[in-house]
Amino acid sequence: MVKRTNDGDDTDRPPESGAGPATGSAWGLPPDREPGPETGRAPERPADAVTRRAAGVNLLALRSHNAALVLDLLRTAGPEGVSRLELAERAGLTPQAVSKITARLREEGLATDAGRRASTGGKPRTVLRLIPEAGHAVGVHLDRDELRVVLVDLDGRVVGERRAPLSLGAGAEAVLDALLGEVTEVLSDALGSGALSAPLGVGVALPGPLDHTRGVLHRVTGFPEWDGFPLRDVLAARLGVPVVVDKDTNAAALGLAVGGERGSFACLYLGTGLGAGLVIGDVVHRGARTGAGEFGHQVIQLDGPLCSCGNRGCVEALCLAAMGRGDVAEAARVLGEGAANLAGLLDIDAVLLGGRTIMAAPEPFVRGVAVVLDAHARREGSREGAVPVRLAPGGARAVAEGAAQLLLGPVFGRRDG
Repeated sequence: MVKRTNDGDDTDRPPESGAGPATGSAWGLPPDREPGPETGRAPERPADAVTRRAAGVNLLALRSHNAALVLDLLRTAGPEGVSRLELAERAGLTPQAVSKITARLREEGLATDAGRRASTGGKPRTVLRLIPEAGHAVGVHLDRDELRVVLVDLDGRVVGERRAPLSLGAGAEAVLDALLGEVTEVLSDALGSGALSAPLGVGVALPGPLDHTRGVLHRVTGFPEWDGFPLRDVLAARLGVPVVVDKDTNAAALGLAVGGERGSFACLYLGTGLGAGLVIGDVVHRGARTGAGEFGHQVIQLDGPLCSCGNRGCVEALCLAAMGRGDVAEAARVLGEGAANLAGLLDIDAVLLGGRTIMAAPEPFVRGVAVVLDAHARREGSREGAVPVRLAPGGARAVAEGAAQLLLGPVFGRRDG
């Protein structure tokens, strides 16, 4: 194995989320809620004070790829920890480079001793572990009718949560006020309990389509009034921390990949709408314009019912119509046909099902989709059999937790956060 001698100051850096000035008057935001002309920020809100008081290490400044690699190995090792020699072997780095990186991590309060471990010769080795409470990220699931906010530590463990009803069609001012209020509360609660240190930023996941790179919404299905809204920049200016915006399905898929799901898979998410998060070769696939995964709007019945997107016979419209009639079996069959198209197109390893509608009747959906995929595999004469179908872990918090990983992922070396 080739040893990399870089000590952690290389320029292979994770992408940064933007927090530039925003303009909001076109969406009815009052002037005092827009970024100021001098600083690019609005007048201070309660969230500003909360994030300013939570002092700690600036994890986003740890831009070294090697430092991120070592951090990820420490996280993977868990509370039992790992020795410097083991870190060097697993990372492909020299012991000297690992010693320099771990010294910096200890100095920054990110790593600490976890005891000593007997060695095959010589003195016992010092074992290091990650300090999960050294950093936190906020994850927001902005759904069409509900808002969920979680605060997670570096291990991805949820240490705070808020939930509130919401109407995505209530207008930008009302939606942003609700979001900012819940984020402020979850941060304040954690700060009061002593659990908060160094919020990395806020990840926001919501229905698409949208531009993940710029953090700008497109014509959100059913809510065209959000078209062109610069959600990332508006929130970053209000909160004073980095913000990343992505589709809810991508966030759910990212959470699964971080949680250990390997290979290539599709996370089909059926709630108030239907979409897919795609992971190809362990990496979230967003496409050239970050618009991949609009699974629910593939047309499978040319003269079918009108969909909220304007087309007819979309998988989403057919699924939701079946659920409206109480016909779960038909909804599962339709979802299975869409999944079969996706499996045939991408040759994925697995289909995972999530979302509140599926969580309300998990067994019929898993069974119904599996039956359709099995029938397709038999007709095609597949030697490997049908693509397996499973219920996605994470439950109702899966999207919000995945949204937090949009901030945590780059800290640990992921390039798809």
